[in-house]
Amino acid sequence: MRPRTAGIAVVVIVLAAVAWYLGSPLFIRTTVNEAFPTAAAPSAGPPRSPAAAVATPSGPTTLATGELGYVDAIHNGKGTVLLVRTGDAVVLRFDDVAITNAPDVHVYLSRDIGGKWTEATSLYVGPLKATNGSFNYTLAAGADLSLYKSVVVWCRQFSVLVTWADLH
Repeated sequence: MRPRTAGIAVVVIVLAAVAWYLGSPLFIRTTVNEAFPTAAAPSAGPPRSPAAAVATPSGPTTLATGELGYVDAIHNGKGTVLLVRTGDAVVLRFDDVAITNAPDVHVYLSRDIGGKWTEATSLYVGPLKATNGSFNYTLAAGADLSLYKSVVVWCRQFSVLVTWADLH
């Protein structure tokens, strides 16, 4: 009977580990609170010529905004997403969000709307920093942001849409 009991114990332990791996992201929350992006500090010293004394915006400029959407009872998000220009950089900001957790979650800019996206035509932003809070991603310099119409939060592990925000 001991080998049978040991076998059952191994099966129970494996099933518990799989259940924890699949279910725990629904209960585990992480929070990051980063400051709102600001314009880069001006270069030190006076301009070299009057032509170089071009006025620059005094602060960040919001290029687009969107609200995170509801996919289903397990996959959804709440909060605002913004594209913000800060000097020469563009930042994707998740502002006061609450996003359902999942394993291996990543953020993309998509050329489509409504949570649709294709990896080949989307801009990879990075892994999701947290499920709750406010946080920033500095986007790749030179990216043509006019091509992208939404932000997609995607679970790579299970190829599932977690949430999205159409940008306006």
